[in-house]
Amino acid sequence: MNAPNGFSYTSRDGAVVISHHGRVATTLRGARTAEFLDEVGSEPQLVMARWTGNYRRGNERTARNHPRNQR
Repeated sequence: MNAPNGFSYTSRDGAVVISHHGRVATTLRGARTAEFLDEVGSEPQLVMARWTGNYRRGNERTARNHPRNQR
C-alpha cells in the first residue's frame, strides 16, 4: 500500500484546516486542534490521513463487491 501524500494543514483563528490536494478535508477546533498539533510532528502525512479518515484506500472497495461478501 502506498504511503499517503498530498496533505497539508494551516492554522488560523485557533483552528486547523487540513487539505488534501488543495481541497479542504476537515477543520479541527478546540481541544482536537491541540491534540493534532502535538501528534503531527512525527509522520505528518500519515497523521493527517488518519485524522481526516482518508487512510483506508487499499482493496476495501474491491472486497466489498466480491461475491462472498454479498448477503
